[in-house]
Amino acid sequence: MSFSRNHAAVSIVTATYNYGRYLAETIESVLAQTFPHWEMIVVDDGSTDETPQVIERYQTDSRIRYHVGQRQGPAGARHTGVRLAQSPIVAFLDADDLWAPTKLERQLPLFDNPDVGVVYSRRLLMGPAGEPLAMRQPQLYRGEVLEHLFADNFICFSTVLARRALIESVGGFGDVPLAVDYDLLLRLAGVCQFDYVDEPLVRYRTGHANLSRRSEERLRVALSIMDRAVSDYGDRLGTHVVRQAYAKTHASLGLVCRDRSRIAALWEYGRAIRAFPARAATWKDLASLFLPEGARRLARLALGRPADWRERLPAAENAEAAQSSTVYAFRLSNQKPALSDQETPVKHPAL
Repeated sequence: MSFSRNHAAVSIVTATYNYGRYLAETIESVLAQTFPHWEMIVVDDGSTDETPQVIERYQTDSRIRYHVGQRQGPAGARHTGVRLAQSPIVAFLDADDLWAPTKLERQLPLFDNPDVGVVYSRRLLMGPAGEPLAMRQPQLYRGEVLEHLFADNFICFSTVLARRALIESVGGFGDVPLAVDYDLLLRLAGVCQFDYVDEPLVRYRTGHANLSRRSEERLRVALSIMDRAVSDYGDRLGTHVVRQAYAKTHASLGLVCRDRSRIAALWEYGRAIRAFPARAATWKDLASLFLPEGARRLARLALGRPADWRERLPAAENAEAAQSSTVYAFRLSNQKPALSDQETPVKHPAL
């Protein structure tokens, strides 16, 4: 794929709301790219913090454009960024994440294949201060990924580059209030092939905002996204894959419901079992529902895991234990907090 030196080959869309404390570092990671032919569109979704002052320091670089709008939420802000994009390829970068210097250089050549519409990569996790966090690297897929993506959300959105024409052809960001990136990726998977660079080209920040506050709502939105995907692409999704995916999602709902209501959790575990009775993890989670909290905490400690299932081990401590811990809310494992949820600092659920 050839690129003109007089025009940006890729438009980088960064939607932000009150992330001024991280934004400068994020922009610096773009400025450090070894591939220089880009434009960056920062869409300020009504920030009330130091975001304008941070952006002002970079206005001498004509490649960085700043758009201030009224509050739209994550879908609306990103949709605005895509609308303002002038390049055939659009990249997405959350305002608190960081790119490796070779990210664009490594990913853009994969668009030489005209059938490829989306290119992504691996990621690394970091905490609020940039400290490394342990994670289990997921299996990645190329080519036709619709079934795989329906079964498991394995793509970090800050790693994604996509053809702008394809984003527009599937309607851009949809009307869902949460999990907007998963929704878009599923629709793109229905119309094009994916490819990836098997390197961690993004450092994904977590642990600094209240994702757990709306995790139940997010999972219910994810179920609605899955329902729509089954309606649109059911003939391309295997029955076994669909049943397992619904089982995982309802089991995740059971996990996040248990503190609020064990009856609600029991109902979700029942739906998970009805969807796929052979899933052993659901039965294990169901059995633990009836253990006193103290006993559950002791059991987790005995297995080398954090006593609180919401916590994540630092990478330097015990990566093996972190990798073997219960996967929380797999549909949301690559979801940032919604732009309206970025105020209350709490520990992030295990991803």
